[in-house]
Amino acid sequence: MAATDHVRITASALKHWAIGQLQDSLAVGLLWFAGLWIIGVPWAALWALIAAALQIIPHFGPILSLLGPVLAAALRWRDWQHPLYVLILYALIVVVDGLVLQPYIMRRVARVPIWASILAPLVLGFVFPFWGFLLAPPLLAVVYAFKARRTADRENLNAHTN
Repeated sequence: MAATDHVRITASALKHWAIGQLQDSLAVGLLWFAGLWIIGVPWAALWALIAAALQIIPHFGPILSLLGPVLAAALRWRDWQHPLYVLILYALIVVVDGLVLQPYIMRRVARVPIWASILAPLVLGFVFPFWGFLLAPPLLAVVYAFKARRTADRENLNAHTN
């Protein structure tokens, strides 16, 4: 395989991964909006838009998106229950996103199996604490793109030899 093929496959895999990230961000923003609207947090649409934009930043983005709604709930009701509801909403969104949305979207868009998209960030995050979590999803997309290409090449070779 030529170097240009490697570059093309890698670029295509990273493009598919980026599309998946954008879809995940949109889904997380919709979850935030629905949850904040149900709780009654002021400016739910703004906080959901910010959460969707910050979802691109691994690990820190979701935490940063939590600050605005918690403060808005605390200032609106001046109690501890409503900010707690926002924290519970955050926990639910993180679990749904990490265990359902991201693996499903990566499987659909980048052809990465669900088990790999759950296991690889854990393993790489353990081996390389910060960078492993950060780089696992795009690396998986590239690895599975090359695996798909290799499988297609074998099938073409078998078809030509038979």
